[in-house]
Amino acid sequence: MSGGTTSTVTPAAIVAKKALASSFRRRGIMVALFSGLCYGFYTAFMTLGMSKGVWLQWYGENSGLSSFAVLYLLGALGAATTDTCSALWAIGIANVRGRFGDFTRCIKTKPGMVMVTAAIIGGPMASTAYVVGLQMAGSLVVPIAALCPAVGAILGRVWFKQELNSRMMMGIVICFIASFMIGSTGLGDNVPDNLMLGLFFGFVAAVCWGIEGCVCGYGTSMIDPEIGITIRQVTAGISNLFILVPVFGMIAHVNAFGMVVQSFTDPEAIIWFALAGLSAYGAFMYWYKGNAMCGAPLGMSCNGTFSFWGPFCCWIVLGVVFGIDGWVIPPIAWVAAVVMVIGIFIIAMNPMDLFRKSNEEVA
Repeated sequence: MSGGTTSTVTPAAIVAKKALASSFRRRGIMVALFSGLCYGFYTAFMTLGMSKGVWLQWYGENSGLSSFAVLYLLGALGAATTDTCSALWAIGIANVRGRFGDFTRCIKTKPGMVMVTAAIIGGPMASTAYVVGLQMAGSLVVPIAALCPAVGAILGRVWFKQELNSRMMMGIVICFIASFMIGSTGLGDNVPDNLMLGLFFGFVAAVCWGIEGCVCGYGTSMIDPEIGITIRQVTAGISNLFILVPVFGMIAHVNAFGMVVQSFTDPEAIIWFALAGLSAYGAFMYWYKGNAMCGAPLGMSCNGTFSFWGPFCCWIVLGVVFGIDGWVIPPIAWVAAVVMVIGIFIIAMNPMDLFRKSNEEVA
């Protein structure tokens, strides 16, 4: 044998390592849960911004806008304003942290372009569908949009031959049962106009975000989450603002540029869009950070709690604080939101793993 040294690991060192790993994992869970809360505030502040200032005129009966413009152009403009504000927050934070150079370098790479592609799907398409759904069906759309992990699991199986076992299938079934529970609110009285169409747009958003999740799995495995999120938000803001809004403006025969200027310069509305953009940045940023700290399956299930936080934040901010009618959530929708969280959790991980990890920590 050579003259090398050997080392032994003491029981105290093993206990200390397990305690450190357990603490890191618990903090990761808290970070991932916070991302779901941020998503709730993103939804509430964006919706609030679209009910202030010039937006009241655009949604008014005497706006002169066609029904197409009111539904699709304003939805795209609301998403574009929020995503652009989020992109500005992301660039500002990257500059403060001295990482803007990393952003410009990474966006030119293959993983960076993967993130750009995913952002186009999750930005103009998903965000606009989500906003349109919110305007038509209120916060009931949020749990429907939270089907994205279920959609992502199915697409991952079809496209990438990823595992889709009986436990995951059970979680998917639970999620869809929850969505039907929410849809059943349209069978009663005093429901929003075009509720089912609004829920459909929420499902479109879930599909697009599910696709984004599948595609981003590659990109985020090779790019620092903070840089990846900056690429994502900047791409979403630019594509919404300079592609989707002008296209809808041309279809509706409306001066989209003038509406964009008004949206960003209206002092009564822009502050809420700025807060929505910051919340959106936090939602995505802390989601990826939580995944890195406690594992993607558990992080995804914790982030999926936005199916509860979305309606809750809308109810608090819009209904309670600002007294806007139409944001009272039916009891069945609250139950369905909780059921959706359970379904997402089952898709993401085997619940028995939590007990096994607890036993290992005790041991």
